[in-house]
This record gives sequence, structure tokens and C-alpha cells, in this order.
Amino acid sequence: MDLTVWRTFVTVCRLGSLSAAAAELHHTQSAVSRQIAGLERQLGVPLMERHARGVRPTAAGEVFRHHALATLNEADRAVRAAREAGDGAAFNRPLTVGATPSLAAGVVPEAIRALLKETGSLRWSLLPGLSAPLHDRVVTGELDIAVVTDAPPGLPHDPRTERRFLGVDDMVVALPVDHPRTGGGPVRMRALADETWAEDNDGSAALLHQHAARAGVSARIELTAADLPGKLALVATGHAIALIPGVLTRGLRTDVTTVSLVDPPTRGVYTVVPRRDPHPCTAALLDHLATAFASVRPGRDGVTSGPGVAADRYGPKVR
Repeated sequence: MDLTVWRTFVTVCRLGSLSAAAAELHHTQSAVSRQIAGLERQLGVPLMERHARGVRPTAAGEVFRHHALATLNEADRAVRAAREAGDGAAFNRPLTVGATPSLAAGVVPEAIRALLKETGSLRWSLLPGLSAPLHDRVVTGELDIAVVTDAPPGLPHDPRTERRFLGVDDMVVALPVDHPRTGGGPVRMRALADETWAEDNDGSAALLHQHAARAGVSARIELTAADLPGKLALVATGHAIALIPGVLTRGLRTDVTTVSLVDPPTRGVYTVVPRRDPHPCTAALLDHLATAFASVRPGRDGVTSGPGVAADRYGPKVR
């Protein structure tokens, strides 16, 4: 099969429109339609269906899209690796890092700063996202490394990736600076039973509900934010309190503070990298990530404490 047709199909799926894909690929719409029809004949199944606003993949098309994207990325990596080997430019390869918003806010930039001190000039990009989609983007070759957590719904196991455990992050409660609990010691969840909570994603909400249930109370999540900064804005303005990752404590905005929980909910922090054709800087970046994470979570059992220090390469079993 011609990979050009595969690229056309993946582009149509991404844009949801034959005309938009044709414009991006500098083809005519009829040419794009013929390529998709020819691919469907080769596979013997319909891959696209029309809807009110364009087209979308069928169930078979979505399965094919996932594998096609991985194949195309692997083909691109093969071409790039061959060219880099020929001209000795391996370290000129851009480094693409994905991270959850809380880890992208501090730990990952700190690790990349240390990496750049070693490598000098290096093109790199940082893409925030949720853990499961970031993991999938490592599999498809869109990311060289992802820094993720096992917060609900957890992380998938995939033989095409290698996982490294960085440590445990205690969740804390974010409060407005004038909250009565400000400045106090760790609190029990029962003491917060009457509070209004804000959340920005299902994983954090699940941790909050689980912790409240263990305490025999319920958490009233009455406000929903689009993202982590939005959730902190709701806290800062006194509309709610929120459960946030402990790694954020050092970099919070000045109108938000935190209080620790007794027996807090936790999440494991991991790196995920592809087993095949890793970026030349991967090993060094993993060590710097371990150091950066340990610096914001000192003294936790099981936290990697420095370069080259890790127990089981996959860490503990994902909850």
C-alpha cells in the first residue's frame, strides 16, 4: 500500500473534512475522495461515513487510523534516523515532551533546563495534556517522552513503551489566602465536609471522592473549571476550595495557599518513552526529571533521589 494514501486518510480524520484535507495536502477534493475510496476497496471495509458537518471514521476506520498514524510516524522516524546517522546530526533532532499540567508547570521545565546545560542548543517543545492521551501519543511517535500519573483512570500497559517510576505525589487542598484553615496543620477530610469544591478533570475528582468516602463524608463538587489555572482562579476568588497536586505548592499564585490532608490521596508519577528509536537525549532527561521531582517531594519513600537511581524500571503496580 502507498503510504501517501495513508497520510491522506489520517489527514481527513484529523480535519473531519474532505475539502479541508484537500486544501492542506494541495490536492483536489475529488482526488482525496478517490484515494479514500481506493483504500476502502483494498481493505474491503468502509472507513468513512458522512455526517452533518463533514466526515468521520467508521469503527473500522478509527482502528485503521490509530495503526496508520503509528506506522506513518515510525516511517518518518526511520527516514530521520537514517539521515541523522549519515550527517552526525542526531542531537539536532527536536525533542518533544508531553506532561500533565501540574508537572508541566515546574518539574519538567526544571529538568529541561538542566538538560540544556549539558547539551547546549536543542530544539524542544512541551505539550501539556492528560495522562492517557499523552501515553497514546508516545505510542504513535508524536512524543519522545511523556511525564504522567496513575490518577484515575490509570495508565495502560503497552509493550511498545517503557515506564519509569519517579515517585509519589501527595495531593493537597488549595485555599484562598483568607480561608479560616490557612496557616494550620494537616486537616482531616471530615473537617472540610461543608466546603464547596471545584474540579477541572475526572481523575482529580475521582481521587477527591475516594478520599471523602474513606472519611465517611461526601465532597460537594459544585464548580467545574476548564483547566488547572481556571480551578485555581475559582479558589483565589473564594468561590471554592480544590484538591491539587503537591508538586504545585512551590509555584502557586500569591492569592492561593494550601493545607495538607491527614492520610492524603496520592498519585504515582511516571515517565513513558518508546522502546524503539528513543531520542538521543532520553536517558539524560530521565535522570534530570528524577532529580527535579525529588527536589519538590523530599523525603518520600520510593521517590527516585537522583540520577541513575530507580528501583523496578516500571515502578509499583499501577492502581
